[in-house]
Amino acid sequence: MDSFDAGAGGLLKQPKSVWATAGASVVAFMGIGLVDPILPSIAQGLNATASQVSLLFTSYFLITAVAMLVTGFVSSRIGGKKTLLLGLAFVVVFAGLAGTSGSVGELVGFRAGWGLGNALFVSTALAVIVGAAAGGSAAAILLYESALGLGMACGPLLGALLGDASWRYPFFGTAFLMAVGFLCITVFLKEQPKPARKTSLLDPLKALGHGGLASAAVSAFFYNYTFFTVLAFTPFVLNMSPYRSGAVFFAWGVLLAVFSVIVAPRLQRRFGSLKVLGGSLVLLAADVLALGYGSHTTAVVCTILSGAFIGVNNTVYTELALGVSDAPRPVASAGYNFVRWFAAAAAPYFAPKIEEWTDLHIPFVVATVTAVAGAVVVVVRRKALTNEAEELQSQHATEDGVAVFAN
Repeated sequence: MDSFDAGAGGLLKQPKSVWATAGASVVAFMGIGLVDPILPSIAQGLNATASQVSLLFTSYFLITAVAMLVTGFVSSRIGGKKTLLLGLAFVVVFAGLAGTSGSVGELVGFRAGWGLGNALFVSTALAVIVGAAAGGSAAAILLYESALGLGMACGPLLGALLGDASWRYPFFGTAFLMAVGFLCITVFLKEQPKPARKTSLLDPLKALGHGGLASAAVSAFFYNYTFFTVLAFTPFVLNMSPYRSGAVFFAWGVLLAVFSVIVAPRLQRRFGSLKVLGGSLVLLAADVLALGYGSHTTAVVCTILSGAFIGVNNTVYTELALGVSDAPRPVASAGYNFVRWFAAAAAPYFAPKIEEWTDLHIPFVVATVTAVAGAVVVVVRRKALTNEAEELQSQHATEDGVAVFAN
Protein backbone atom coordinates (compact mmCIF):
# COMPACT_ATOMS: atom_id res chain seq x y z
CA MET A 1 0.00 0.00 0.00
CA ASP A 2 1.54 3.33 -1.02
CA SER A 3 1.43 6.62 0.81
CA PHE A 4 -1.61 7.81 -1.10
CA ASP A 5 -3.66 4.73 -0.31
CA ALA A 6 -2.48 4.66 3.29
CA GLY A 7 -3.51 8.21 4.01
CA ALA A 8 -6.62 8.52 1.89
CA GLY A 9 -8.94 7.00 4.47
CA GLY A 10 -8.16 9.57 7.12
CA LEU A 11 -7.54 12.48 4.82
CA LEU A 12 -10.96 14.10 5.08
CA LYS A 13 -11.58 13.35 8.76
CA GLN A 14 -9.39 16.06 10.23
CA PRO A 15 -9.99 18.66 12.95
CA LYS A 16 -10.53 22.30 12.05
CA SER A 17 -7.01 23.19 13.17
CA VAL A 18 -5.53 20.91 10.50
CA TRP A 19 -7.76 22.32 7.76
CA ALA A 20 -6.90 25.87 8.82
CA THR A 21 -3.17 25.14 8.60
CA ALA A 22 -3.50 23.22 5.34
CA GLY A 23 -5.58 26.00 3.79
CA ALA A 24 -2.99 28.59 4.73
CA SER A 25 -0.33 26.26 3.30
CA VAL A 26 -2.11 26.25 -0.07
CA VAL A 27 -1.93 30.05 -0.18
CA ALA A 28 1.70 30.01 0.97
CA PHE A 29 2.69 27.71 -1.89
CA MET A 30 0.60 29.77 -4.30
CA GLY A 31 2.99 32.63 -3.58
CA ILE A 32 5.87 30.77 -5.26
CA GLY A 33 4.32 30.67 -8.73
CA LEU A 34 1.98 33.63 -8.36
CA VAL A 35 4.21 36.02 -10.30
CA ASP A 36 4.88 33.61 -13.19
CA PRO A 37 2.16 34.75 -15.62
CA ILE A 38 2.60 38.45 -14.76
CA LEU A 39 6.41 38.68 -15.06
CA PRO A 40 6.22 40.34 -18.50
CA SER A 41 3.47 42.67 -17.22
CA ILE A 42 5.60 43.65 -14.22
CA ALA A 43 8.56 44.32 -16.49
CA GLN A 44 6.40 46.54 -18.69
CA GLY A 45 4.69 48.29 -15.79
CA LEU A 46 7.94 49.13 -13.98
CA ASN A 47 10.08 49.68 -17.10
CA ALA A 48 12.35 46.83 -16.05
CA THR A 49 14.33 44.19 -17.94
CA ALA A 50 13.72 40.46 -17.69
CA SER A 51 16.87 40.02 -15.58
CA GLN A 52 15.72 42.74 -13.17
CA VAL A 53 12.25 41.24 -12.77
CA SER A 54 13.73 37.77 -12.26
CA LEU A 55 15.21 39.11 -9.04
CA LEU A 56 11.71 38.67 -7.59
CA PHE A 57 12.57 34.97 -7.39
CA THR A 58 16.21 35.50 -6.45
CA SER A 59 15.52 37.71 -3.43
CA TYR A 60 12.64 35.48 -2.33
CA PHE A 61 14.63 32.24 -2.37
CA LEU A 62 17.91 33.72 -1.16
CA ILE A 63 16.17 34.86 2.01
CA THR A 64 14.32 31.54 2.18
CA ALA A 65 17.62 29.62 2.06
CA VAL A 66 19.22 31.63 4.84
CA ALA A 67 16.02 31.51 6.88
CA MET A 68 16.25 27.70 6.93
CA LEU A 69 18.94 28.10 9.60
CA VAL A 70 16.61 30.26 11.69
CA THR A 71 13.20 28.60 11.52
CA GLY A 72 14.03 25.65 13.78
CA PHE A 73 15.77 27.98 16.21
CA VAL A 74 12.66 30.15 16.40
CA SER A 75 9.97 27.44 16.49
CA SER A 76 11.77 25.41 19.18
CA ARG A 77 11.65 28.47 21.43
CA ILE A 78 8.30 30.15 20.80
CA GLY A 79 6.29 27.13 19.61
CA GLY A 80 4.69 26.11 16.34
CA LYS A 81 1.56 28.27 16.46
CA LYS A 82 3.41 31.50 17.18
CA THR A 83 5.95 30.71 14.45
CA LEU A 84 3.14 30.16 11.93
CA LEU A 85 1.47 33.42 12.91
CA LEU A 86 4.76 35.31 12.75
CA GLY A 87 5.40 33.97 9.25
CA LEU A 88 1.87 34.80 8.11
CA ALA A 89 2.17 38.33 9.50
CA PHE A 90 5.36 38.87 7.48
CA VAL A 91 3.65 37.63 4.31
CA VAL A 92 0.56 39.81 4.82
CA VAL A 93 2.66 42.93 5.34
CA PHE A 94 5.23 42.40 2.59
CA ALA A 95 2.83 41.01 -0.03
CA GLY A 96 0.64 44.06 0.53
CA LEU A 97 3.62 46.38 0.28
CA ALA A 98 4.74 44.62 -2.91
CA GLY A 99 1.50 45.70 -4.55
CA THR A 100 2.32 49.35 -3.82
CA SER A 101 5.83 49.22 -5.31
CA GLY A 102 6.90 52.14 -7.47
CA SER A 103 10.09 50.54 -8.76
CA VAL A 104 11.47 47.08 -9.40
CA GLY A 105 13.98 47.64 -6.56
CA GLU A 106 11.17 48.17 -4.05
CA LEU A 107 9.32 45.13 -5.35
CA VAL A 108 12.41 42.93 -5.05
CA GLY A 109 12.98 44.14 -1.49
CA PHE A 110 9.39 43.49 -0.42
CA ARG A 111 9.53 40.07 -2.07
CA ALA A 112 12.55 39.27 0.14
CA GLY A 113 10.53 40.06 3.27
CA TRP A 114 7.78 37.87 1.88
CA GLY A 115 10.32 35.04 1.51
CA LEU A 116 11.27 35.28 5.17
CA GLY A 117 7.63 35.01 6.21
CA ASN A 118 7.00 32.11 3.89
CA ALA A 119 10.04 30.24 5.21
CA LEU A 120 8.88 30.63 8.80
CA PHE A 121 5.39 29.45 7.90
CA VAL A 122 6.02 26.60 5.47
CA SER A 123 8.91 25.04 7.39
CA THR A 124 6.68 24.78 10.47
CA ALA A 125 3.36 23.87 8.83
CA LEU A 126 4.00 20.15 8.33
CA ALA A 127 5.10 19.68 11.94
CA VAL A 128 1.92 21.40 13.11
CA ILE A 129 -0.29 19.38 10.75
CA VAL A 130 1.28 16.10 11.89
CA GLY A 131 0.91 17.09 15.54
CA ALA A 132 -2.75 17.99 15.18
CA ALA A 133 -3.92 15.48 12.56
CA ALA A 134 -6.16 12.48 13.09
CA GLY A 135 -5.24 9.17 11.47
CA GLY A 136 -1.47 9.28 11.92
CA SER A 137 1.35 10.93 10.04
CA ALA A 138 0.55 9.26 6.68
CA ALA A 139 -2.72 11.17 6.28
CA ALA A 140 -1.12 14.36 7.54
CA ILE A 141 1.80 14.21 5.13
CA LEU A 142 -0.55 13.41 2.25
CA LEU A 143 -2.67 16.41 3.15
CA TYR A 144 0.43 18.62 3.25
CA GLU A 145 1.68 17.35 -0.12
CA SER A 146 -1.79 17.88 -1.57
CA ALA A 147 -1.75 21.46 -0.27
CA LEU A 148 1.63 21.98 -1.89
CA GLY A 149 0.46 20.64 -5.26
CA LEU A 150 -2.79 22.60 -5.17
CA GLY A 151 -0.92 25.79 -4.26
CA MET A 152 1.66 25.36 -7.00
CA ALA A 153 -1.14 24.76 -9.51
CA CYS A 154 -3.42 27.59 -8.41
CA GLY A 155 -0.73 30.24 -7.89
CA PRO A 156 -0.22 30.94 -11.61
CA LEU A 157 -3.98 30.78 -12.18
CA LEU A 158 -4.68 33.38 -9.49
CA GLY A 159 -1.81 35.50 -10.79
CA ALA A 160 -3.33 35.41 -14.27
CA LEU A 161 -6.91 36.15 -13.20
CA LEU A 162 -5.99 39.10 -10.99
CA GLY A 163 -2.98 40.18 -13.02
CA ASP A 164 -4.99 40.62 -16.21
CA ALA A 165 -6.43 43.80 -14.70
CA SER A 166 -3.21 44.96 -13.02
CA TRP A 167 0.05 43.29 -12.02
CA ARG A 168 -0.47 44.75 -8.53
CA TYR A 169 -3.69 42.86 -7.76
CA PRO A 170 -2.14 39.38 -7.25
CA PHE A 171 -0.01 40.79 -4.42
CA PHE A 172 -3.01 42.40 -2.73
CA GLY A 173 -4.98 39.19 -3.22
CA THR A 174 -2.28 37.11 -1.55
CA ALA A 175 -2.10 39.51 1.39
CA PHE A 176 -5.87 39.23 1.85
CA LEU A 177 -5.91 35.42 1.69
CA MET A 178 -3.01 35.11 4.12
CA ALA A 179 -4.79 37.49 6.51
CA VAL A 180 -7.75 35.10 6.42
CA GLY A 181 -5.35 32.24 7.13
CA PHE A 182 -3.93 34.20 10.06
CA LEU A 183 -7.39 34.56 11.57
CA CYS A 184 -8.26 30.90 11.01
CA ILE A 185 -5.09 29.65 12.67
CA THR A 186 -5.56 32.10 15.54
CA VAL A 187 -9.06 30.76 16.18
CA PHE A 188 -8.78 27.04 15.41
CA LEU A 189 -5.21 25.98 16.16
CA LYS A 190 -4.13 25.18 19.70
CA GLU A 191 -0.52 25.71 20.66
CA GLN A 192 1.63 22.65 19.96
CA PRO A 193 4.07 21.28 22.58
CA LYS A 194 7.57 22.69 22.26
CA PRO A 195 10.33 20.16 21.47
CA ALA A 196 12.29 18.82 24.40
CA ARG A 197 15.56 20.05 22.88
CA LYS A 198 16.03 23.53 21.46
CA THR A 199 17.57 23.73 18.00
CA SER A 200 20.72 25.81 17.57
CA LEU A 201 21.57 27.86 14.50
CA LEU A 202 24.48 25.55 13.65
CA ASP A 203 22.62 22.23 13.93
CA PRO A 204 21.49 22.19 10.26
CA LEU A 205 25.04 22.86 9.07
CA LYS A 206 26.41 20.13 11.33
CA ALA A 207 23.85 17.70 9.91
CA LEU A 208 25.36 18.23 6.45
CA GLY A 209 28.46 16.46 7.71
CA HIS A 210 26.60 13.23 6.99
CA GLY A 211 27.64 12.02 3.53
CA GLY A 212 24.19 10.85 2.50
CA LEU A 213 22.44 14.07 3.45
CA ALA A 214 25.16 16.17 1.82
CA SER A 215 24.86 14.10 -1.37
CA ALA A 216 21.08 14.55 -1.47
CA ALA A 217 21.48 18.30 -0.92
CA VAL A 218 24.10 18.70 -3.67
CA SER A 219 22.06 16.67 -6.16
CA ALA A 220 18.95 18.69 -5.25
CA PHE A 221 20.95 21.91 -5.73
CA PHE A 222 21.63 21.01 -9.37
CA TYR A 223 18.04 19.88 -9.87
CA ASN A 224 16.59 23.06 -8.39
CA TYR A 225 18.60 25.15 -10.83
CA THR A 226 16.79 23.32 -13.64
CA PHE A 227 13.43 23.54 -11.86
CA PHE A 228 13.58 27.30 -11.40
CA THR A 229 14.93 27.96 -14.86
CA VAL A 230 11.64 26.49 -16.05
CA LEU A 231 9.56 28.35 -13.48
CA ALA A 232 11.16 31.80 -13.68
CA PHE A 233 12.61 32.09 -17.19
CA THR A 234 10.12 30.23 -19.37
CA PRO A 235 7.34 32.89 -19.06
CA PHE A 236 9.57 35.31 -20.98
CA VAL A 237 10.22 32.68 -23.65
CA LEU A 238 6.53 31.82 -24.05
CA ASN A 239 5.67 35.55 -24.19
CA MET A 240 1.95 34.95 -23.73
CA SER A 241 -0.88 36.94 -22.17
CA PRO A 242 -1.37 36.50 -18.41
CA TYR A 243 -4.43 34.30 -19.03
CA ARG A 244 -2.66 31.96 -21.42
CA SER A 245 0.53 31.83 -19.38
CA GLY A 246 -1.53 31.17 -16.26
CA ALA A 247 -3.32 28.31 -18.01
CA VAL A 248 -0.02 26.75 -19.06
CA PHE A 249 1.40 26.87 -15.55
CA PHE A 250 -1.88 25.71 -14.04
CA ALA A 251 -1.67 22.57 -16.20
CA TRP A 252 2.00 22.31 -15.17
CA GLY A 253 0.99 22.51 -11.51
CA VAL A 254 -1.74 19.90 -11.89
CA LEU A 255 0.80 17.43 -13.30
CA LEU A 256 3.19 18.33 -10.50
CA ALA A 257 0.53 17.59 -7.88
CA VAL A 258 -0.64 14.31 -9.44
CA PHE A 259 2.85 12.93 -9.99
CA SER A 260 4.07 14.06 -6.57
CA VAL A 261 1.21 12.59 -4.53
CA ILE A 262 -0.01 9.62 -6.62
CA VAL A 263 2.52 8.52 -9.24
CA ALA A 264 5.85 8.92 -7.44
CA PRO A 265 5.05 6.51 -4.56
CA ARG A 266 3.96 3.81 -7.01
CA LEU A 267 7.11 4.22 -9.11
CA GLN A 268 9.28 4.09 -5.99
CA ARG A 269 7.63 0.91 -4.82
CA ARG A 270 8.20 -0.77 -8.17
CA PHE A 271 11.66 0.47 -9.18
CA GLY A 272 13.26 1.95 -6.05
CA SER A 273 13.84 5.59 -5.16
CA LEU A 274 17.26 6.09 -6.74
CA LYS A 275 16.35 4.54 -10.10
CA VAL A 276 13.19 6.62 -10.23
CA LEU A 277 15.07 9.80 -9.32
CA GLY A 278 17.91 9.22 -11.77
CA GLY A 279 15.54 8.38 -14.61
CA SER A 280 13.26 11.34 -13.88
CA LEU A 281 16.21 13.75 -13.85
CA VAL A 282 17.42 12.49 -17.24
CA LEU A 283 13.92 12.80 -18.70
CA LEU A 284 13.63 16.32 -17.26
CA ALA A 285 16.95 17.20 -18.92
CA ALA A 286 15.66 15.98 -22.31
CA ASP A 287 12.39 17.85 -21.82
CA VAL A 288 14.14 21.13 -20.98
CA LEU A 289 16.45 20.83 -23.98
CA ALA A 290 13.43 20.32 -26.26
CA LEU A 291 11.77 23.30 -24.58
CA GLY A 292 14.72 25.51 -25.43
CA TYR A 293 15.12 24.46 -29.06
CA GLY A 294 11.60 23.55 -30.14
CA SER A 295 8.83 25.61 -31.68
CA HIS A 296 6.48 27.72 -29.56
CA THR A 297 3.97 24.86 -29.41
CA THR A 298 6.74 22.47 -28.38
CA ALA A 299 7.83 24.90 -25.67
CA VAL A 300 4.29 25.03 -24.27
CA VAL A 301 3.95 21.24 -24.27
CA CYS A 302 7.38 20.71 -22.70
CA THR A 303 6.71 23.32 -20.04
CA ILE A 304 3.53 21.50 -18.99
CA LEU A 305 5.20 18.08 -19.21
CA SER A 306 8.07 19.19 -16.97
CA GLY A 307 5.57 19.35 -14.11
CA ALA A 308 5.37 15.54 -14.13
CA PHE A 309 9.12 15.09 -13.72
CA ILE A 310 9.35 17.89 -11.16
CA GLY A 311 6.55 16.31 -9.11
CA VAL A 312 8.34 12.96 -9.00
CA ASN A 313 11.67 14.56 -8.15
CA ASN A 314 10.23 16.69 -5.35
CA THR A 315 8.74 13.69 -3.57
CA VAL A 316 11.79 11.44 -3.89
CA TYR A 317 14.27 14.14 -2.87
CA THR A 318 12.29 14.99 0.24
CA GLU A 319 12.11 11.36 1.34
CA LEU A 320 15.82 10.87 0.68
CA ALA A 321 16.74 13.96 2.67
CA LEU A 322 14.62 12.90 5.63
CA GLY A 323 15.55 9.22 5.59
CA VAL A 324 19.23 9.06 4.78
CA SER A 325 20.78 10.48 7.97
CA ASP A 326 20.29 10.02 11.69
CA ALA A 327 19.69 13.74 12.30
CA PRO A 328 16.25 14.76 13.61
CA ARG A 329 13.90 15.45 10.73
CA PRO A 330 13.58 19.22 11.35
CA VAL A 331 17.36 19.58 11.46
CA ALA A 332 18.02 17.39 8.41
CA SER A 333 15.35 19.25 6.46
CA ALA A 334 16.79 22.65 7.37
CA GLY A 335 20.30 21.67 6.28
CA TYR A 336 19.08 20.12 3.04
CA ASN A 337 16.89 23.08 2.16
CA PHE A 338 19.60 25.57 3.09
CA VAL A 339 21.72 24.14 0.25
CA ARG A 340 19.09 23.54 -2.41
CA TRP A 341 17.27 26.87 -2.18
CA PHE A 342 20.45 28.72 -3.16
CA ALA A 343 20.00 27.20 -6.63
CA ALA A 344 16.40 28.47 -6.68
CA ALA A 345 17.85 31.93 -6.04
CA ALA A 346 20.61 31.56 -8.64
CA ALA A 347 18.64 30.23 -11.63
CA PRO A 348 16.19 33.16 -12.04
CA TYR A 349 19.15 35.57 -11.98
CA PHE A 350 21.57 33.75 -14.25
CA ALA A 351 19.11 32.44 -16.88
CA PRO A 352 18.23 35.88 -18.34
CA LYS A 353 21.85 37.02 -17.92
CA ILE A 354 23.06 34.01 -19.92
CA GLU A 355 20.52 34.88 -22.62
CA GLU A 356 21.89 38.44 -22.75
CA TRP A 357 25.46 37.12 -23.06
CA THR A 358 24.63 34.41 -25.63
CA ASP A 359 21.18 33.64 -27.04
CA LEU A 360 17.76 32.32 -26.02
CA HIS A 361 18.75 28.64 -26.22
CA ILE A 362 21.80 28.54 -23.94
CA PRO A 363 19.97 29.04 -20.59
CA PHE A 364 18.11 25.80 -21.33
CA VAL A 365 21.35 24.05 -22.28
CA VAL A 366 22.75 25.03 -18.87
CA ALA A 367 19.55 23.79 -17.20
CA THR A 368 19.89 20.51 -19.10
CA VAL A 369 23.46 20.10 -17.85
CA THR A 370 22.48 20.78 -14.23
CA ALA A 371 19.69 18.18 -14.38
CA VAL A 372 22.16 15.62 -15.70
CA ALA A 373 24.64 16.67 -12.99
CA GLY A 374 21.99 15.94 -10.38
CA ALA A 375 21.52 12.46 -11.84
CA VAL A 376 25.30 11.89 -11.88
CA VAL A 377 25.51 12.72 -8.16
CA VAL A 378 22.74 10.19 -7.48
CA VAL A 379 24.60 7.47 -9.39
CA VAL A 380 28.07 8.21 -8.00
CA ARG A 381 26.85 8.61 -4.42
CA ARG A 382 24.19 5.86 -4.48
CA LYS A 383 25.82 3.92 -1.63
CA ALA A 384 25.79 6.96 0.65
CA LEU A 385 22.22 7.74 -0.33
CA THR A 386 20.97 4.23 0.51
CA ASN A 387 23.04 3.66 3.67
CA GLU A 388 20.70 2.72 6.52
CA ALA A 389 17.84 4.48 4.71
CA GLU A 390 15.24 1.77 5.26
CA GLU A 391 15.95 1.52 8.97
CA LEU A 392 15.93 5.27 9.44
CA GLN A 393 12.72 5.73 7.44
CA SER A 394 11.06 3.18 9.70
CA GLN A 395 12.21 5.13 12.75
CA HIS A 396 11.07 8.44 11.28
CA ALA A 397 7.61 7.05 10.50
CA THR A 398 6.88 6.97 14.23
CA GLU A 399 8.08 10.49 14.92
CA ASP A 400 5.68 13.37 15.32
CA GLY A 401 8.30 16.11 15.41
CA VAL A 402 8.32 16.58 11.68
CA ALA A 403 9.29 19.91 10.15
CA VAL A 404 10.24 20.18 6.52
CA PHE A 405 10.05 22.77 3.81
CA ALA A 406 8.95 19.90 1.62
CA ASN A 407 9.17 19.71 -2.14
